[in-house]
Amino acid sequence: MSFKLVIVDYQTGNLNSVKKSLDRMRVDSIISSSPKDIINADKIILPGVGHFGKAMSKLKELNLLDTLHEAVLVKHKPILGICLGMELMAKESEEGHTEGLGWLDAEVINFKVSDKIKYKIPCIGWNQIYIKKNSSLMNNISELSEFYFLHSYHLKINNQSDILNETRYDYYYPSAIERDNIFGVQYHPEKSHDAGAQLLKNFIDL
Repeated sequence: MSFKLVIVDYQTGNLNSVKKSLDRMRVDSIISSSPKDIINADKIILPGVGHFGKAMSKLKELNLLDTLHEAVLVKHKPILGICLGMELMAKESEEGHTEGLGWLDAEVINFKVSDKIKYKIPCIGWNQIYIKKNSSLMNNISELSEFYFLHSYHLKINNQSDILNETRYDYYYPSAIERDNIFGVQYHPEKSHDAGAQLLKNFIDL
């Protein structure tokens, strides 16, 4: 490959499954917590499964906050947040009542479902996406494509133009975002078969 793709290692969740998906696609990538690697990357993936507050604490502990801000906001490197990785892009979260990266005018809230028996939390399994705007990240991905979800929280976005996908689980919520070089998906493309592989390819091809 002519570029370096870095998967940010802040000691949470699905790092290896993302790496394996990229390996199957014959995409060279590295898993790293090195600020130098992240700053020198051409593209960045911020994965994550787990607790918002603990994740932000780990990013601080690893001295990655300033690195990520520089890479994304100053150098404008494309970044893809996956699940918790996308949630961390918000201003704050109900989970741990913690400040996030602040790249999006959004907060992370718990599901407020009307029927907790019908709509179990965490939301686990396959669900459809509704594409809200044109995007290169959605190339060759059709409306109502199914992706794999595993989460208890979701974004509440104030700027509706940032919403790329919505998904319905009792009600509609943002399941993907795009603003300039910042991309995020609530679902797990690395677990979503052909549609997920296509999305990762689209990110690589940006």
